[in-house]
Amino acid sequence: MTILRPLLRVAAPVAFAALSLPVLAQEGPMWSPPQNVLQLSASGSVDVQQDMLTMTLSTTRDGTSAAAVQGQLKAAVDAALAAARTQAQPGDLDVRTGNFSLSPRYSREGKINGWQGSAEVVLEGRDFPRITQVAGRIDSLTVANVGFSLSREQTRKVEAEAQARAIESFRQKAAALAQNFGFSGYTLRQVSVNGPQDFTARPRMMAAEAMAFKADAAPVPVEAGKTTVTVNVSGSVQLK
Repeated sequence: MTILRPLLRVAAPVAFAALSLPVLAQEGPMWSPPQNVLQLSASGSVDVQQDMLTMTLSTTRDGTSAAAVQGQLKAAVDAALAAARTQAQPGDLDVRTGNFSLSPRYSREGKINGWQGSAEVVLEGRDFPRITQVAGRIDSLTVANVGFSLSREQTRKVEAEAQARAIESFRQKAAALAQNFGFSGYTLRQVSVNGPQDFTARPRMMAAEAMAFKADAAPVPVEAGKTTVTVNVSGSVQLK
């Protein structure tokens, strides 16, 4: 008996505390969802002229020897790089190699009877006349693709403008909705800024048209179009 008494004295308060927890939970205040909270979204868009030109020059070779085809491709690329690098200038005209592939050609019997390959050189930058003139001087490759985009500097500038428009649109929409619902104003609860969204490009010269021009037609005619940069703002406001 002397051993059981201390155990009973310790166990009793523990059992009492465990039973009291549900009682305290039931007596606490019930949670209620927030009232007069409005969810809304707005967007801001800016149209801007594309200021980056990417011109891809390519060539293909075919032969019975893989080494010979690879050597011919390398020679064509080296000649193009040599001509382009003399006019290269960071940001205005950057020169780099593109895709380089070499694959076997099979006969009807499934045997290798030759090799074919292709190679690319990419000219990219903000100086359109310089790029097109260099492309026109390269005779070892032909124009395969022309694309336009925005530079990083232009993207940051336009994104900031589109973001300011989206935020102002959000504020005006929140104020108008608060007034329409009979409230004097609002306070921000939560807001999210997403952007820029995918560019919607409107180039004036498509890649298929560019392919019709050979590299010896100097300079290759190009003209950039415009693109639309969009920023979205969404969130919730407390009507007051």
